[in-house]
Amino acid sequence: MTLILTVLEIVAPVFLLAGIGFVWVKLGFEYRLQFVTRLSMTLAVPCLIFTALVNTTLDPAALTALTLASLVAYAGVTLIVLGLVWVLGINQRTFSAPLIFGNTGNLGLPLALFAFGEIGLEYAVVVFAVMAILSFTFGIWLVAGAGSFGKVLKEPLVWATVLGALFLWQGWSLPAFADNTLRLIGQMAIPLMLITLGVAVARLSPSGIGRAIVLSAVKLVICVGCAWWAADYFDLERAAFGILVLQVATPVAVTSYMLAEKYGADSQSVAGLVVVSTLMSIGALPLLLAILL
Repeated sequence: MTLILTVLEIVAPVFLLAGIGFVWVKLGFEYRLQFVTRLSMTLAVPCLIFTALVNTTLDPAALTALTLASLVAYAGVTLIVLGLVWVLGINQRTFSAPLIFGNTGNLGLPLALFAFGEIGLEYAVVVFAVMAILSFTFGIWLVAGAGSFGKVLKEPLVWATVLGALFLWQGWSLPAFADNTLRLIGQMAIPLMLITLGVAVARLSPSGIGRAIVLSAVKLVICVGCAWWAADYFDLERAAFGILVLQVATPVAVTSYMLAEKYGADSQSVAGLVVVSTLMSIGALPLLLAILL
């Protein structure tokens, strides 16, 4: 009973905040999704990542191990997903990227914070940064057939990661006023991302629900399996182990739908994956947390 209550205390704020965004839209209230997303990804999330790295108490060797484990986990997921897409004969441009990359930002960061505390958040931003760089390059290539290295260089969260890693490596610190300001901005990120997730899901028009259910379940199994193996192989400590598995196992991100829409893939099928995998995560993620805690 204690474990169940602990898991509920972790997941309830996450899904309640997403539910607020969902209900907000259904009630007909205005929500400028593009503005809030840009504010979050351009300002709040980079500040969150940067301050988490600058102020981390974690061993740099542990962060390096987690980075390598993240790359290996995503490599494993990629190979299995591409093979599965080829065997099933479904469209690679539509389904590959959504099945590989999850919602490590909107959903993964809050869950990491609530489940493992500040240490969990520090670990989670590493996995999120790895996923973001991969999705802005290889992920876009899968959808559009062209890489986007220039886009990576324009992403504030990438530079926040690089600068944060540099400060960590050199042992530098920020003046108190700058640190407090950036921390305050970063604190906007998690509630903004969760409410925005609910808004985005409420506005999607999914299709192919039957197929989406099967593929979402398969994605979950593949991601958990690869992340678990990678975490075990690199002998990650308990919190890092749990964070890697949790982050890689997150459902399909709304950004996958946006990329499909932008580059002419079947965006409605991707919308189906977003909605179904997100709803499936309401049951799957608490169960996974109960195993990891």
